[in-house]
Amino acid sequence: MTAQVFATVAGIALACALVVGALGLLALRLLSRGSLVTQLIVVAFATIASVVSGTAAVASLMYLSAHDLNVFYAVAAVAGFVSLVMAAVLGRSLVRDNQYFRAAAASIGRGEAVISPDRHTSAEFASLAGELAATADRLTESREREDRVETSRREIVAWISHDLRTPLAGIRAMAEALEDGMAPDPDRYYVQIRGQVDRLSSMVDDLFELSKIHSGALQLTFERVALYDLISDTVADLAPVAVAKSLDLRFEGERGLTLRADARELARAVGNLVMNAIQHSPAGSAIVVSVTRHDDGRAVISVVDAAGGIPEHDLGRVFEAGWRASEPRTASVWGAGGGHSGGAGLGLAIVEGIVRAHAGQVTVSNVENGCRFELLLPQHPLAGGPGGPGSAGPSSSAG
Repeated sequence: MTAQVFATVAGIALACALVVGALGLLALRLLSRGSLVTQLIVVAFATIASVVSGTAAVASLMYLSAHDLNVFYAVAAVAGFVSLVMAAVLGRSLVRDNQYFRAAAASIGRGEAVISPDRHTSAEFASLAGELAATADRLTESREREDRVETSRREIVAWISHDLRTPLAGIRAMAEALEDGMAPDPDRYYVQIRGQVDRLSSMVDDLFELSKIHSGALQLTFERVALYDLISDTVADLAPVAVAKSLDLRFEGERGLTLRADARELARAVGNLVMNAIQHSPAGSAIVVSVTRHDDGRAVISVVDAAGGIPEHDLGRVFEAGWRASEPRTASVWGAGGGHSGGAGLGLAIVEGIVRAHAGQVTVSNVENGCRFELLLPQHPLAGGPGGPGSAGPSSSAG
C-alpha cells in the first residue's frame, strides 16, 4: 500500500470514527441519567459502528466485491453482537457493585456492620469494598468508645455533684452552728471544716488535672529522677495511713534505676495507685511497691495489693474516668500537698493520662488475692507520648 492510499484510508476511517463518536457522545449525554448498562452498550455499539462504517466507506472506494463486503458485514455483526452482550454483562456487574456500595454507605450511616461479598467486578472494587467494611468496623468501635466516654462523663458529673454536696452540707451545718453559738466544741468544728475544705480542694484539683490531661494541656518538666527516692518519699507520705489500717506498705526491687520524667506528676500517679490499694486492702495484708527493669529496657513500677481482684470483663475499663465497679478501686486520692480524699473515680484515669504523657503504658492484672498495677516507662520519653490524651510538650528539660 502506497503512502497516498494509506493516507486516504486513514482519513476516511478517521472521518467515520469522528462522526460516529460525536453521535455516541450525544447519546451518552442524553442518557447521562440513565442506566450504566445502557451507557456501556452505547459505547460498545459506537465502537462497532465506527469500524463498520469506516470499512464500508473504504470498501466502496476500493471497489471490493459485494461477496467480500457481505462476509465482512456478517463477521462484524457476530462480533458486534458478542461485544454488546459482554458490555451488558459488564454493566450488570458494575450495577451490582454500585448497589452494594450504596447499601454499604447507608449501613455505615446507620452504624451497622458492612459485609464485603466474595466477588467483585475488579480487584479495585474488591479493595474498596474491603476498605468500606474495615471503615465500618472502625466507626462502630469509635461509636462504642464515644458512648462509653459519654456515659463516663455523665457518671462523673453525677458522682462529683454528690461528692461535693456531702462536704458542703457538713461545712454549712457546722458554720451555722458556730454562727448561732450552738457548737459545743468550736475548736473541733474548725478542724472539721478545714478537713472538709481540704477534701473539696482535692476534688477540684483532680478535676483540673483530668481536664488538662484530656485537653492536651498537661505540661511536663522532664528531669533525671531516681525512682527509689521518688517512691520512698511516696511510701513515707502514705505510711501513716497504711499503719492506721494495719497494712504492711513496703518497697522492693532495684534502687539505682533512674529515668527522665516529671517528678511531681509521676509521684502523683504512684501515690494514686498506692492509696487506691490502701483504701481497699483488708487489715493485716501487704502492699508491695517495686521497681524493676523490663526486658526492653523500660522501667517498671508495680503496686501489688491483696484487696481482691477485679472481674475480668471490667479490667479494660478501670482507667476510664468515673468508672466504678461494685467495689470501687478508682477513688481519686492524691490531692494537693499529698493529701487524700474520697474522690469520684478519677484517680486511675489521671494515672493513665500521666503515664501516657510520659510515652509509657499502664496495665492492670489480677494476682492471687489482689491486683497488680504496672507503670511501664521509657528511659528517655519523647515529649507528649504516643498520641495519648495526656499528650503535652515539656515546659523545660533538665539534664
